[in-house]
Amino acid sequence: MPSLAIMLDGVTVKEVELANPRTTIGRRSTNDVVIDHPAVSGNHAVLHLKGQAAEIEDLHSTNGTYVNGEPVARQALRDGDLLGIGRYQIRFRDPASPAGASRVGVVRVLSGPGAGREVTLVKVVTTLGKPGEAVASITHRPHGFVLNHVEGAQRPQVNGSTMLDAHHLSDGDRIALGGVDMEFVLR
Repeated sequence: MPSLAIMLDGVTVKEVELANPRTTIGRRSTNDVVIDHPAVSGNHAVLHLKGQAAEIEDLHSTNGTYVNGEPVARQALRDGDLLGIGRYQIRFRDPASPAGASRVGVVRVLSGPGAGREVTLVKVVTTLGKPGEAVASITHRPHGFVLNHVEGAQRPQVNGSTMLDAHHLSDGDRIALGGVDMEFVLR
């Protein structure tokens, strides 16, 4: 079943399964998906599902609707497309679509002050850690996600082993960085 992962600053705040042929998105409480933020119009956009096809339609919103960074009036969607509505990013997922092999990387924080937080890897490069102490980056490349040491005396550990070079991440890899334990997962 198609779904939306709604993110703010790379953190997933809500996930919605799309069961109806028409799903409205906006700030008003009458929408199917409510995003309560001033940059989101009252009736911002509508998502249409028809058979195997999905489309997003902007409802003449003040700040526009974007698909993969481009403004759209009405646009067909594929699995993995990133919608922009206000300050929110919304990942469209459709495992039944032909592009269903593309998966989104997520880092789950397992310990430390951010325990329970999930960071969805929507940028090409996402940094983790505390500047001046321990910093690593995860780069999204066409062939997957790669973890690199950026700075700090202690290098990151992956599955209990200290990283010496760049590491290609796999679903379920455990990352330790600056005393914080994390898990990399693919969705």
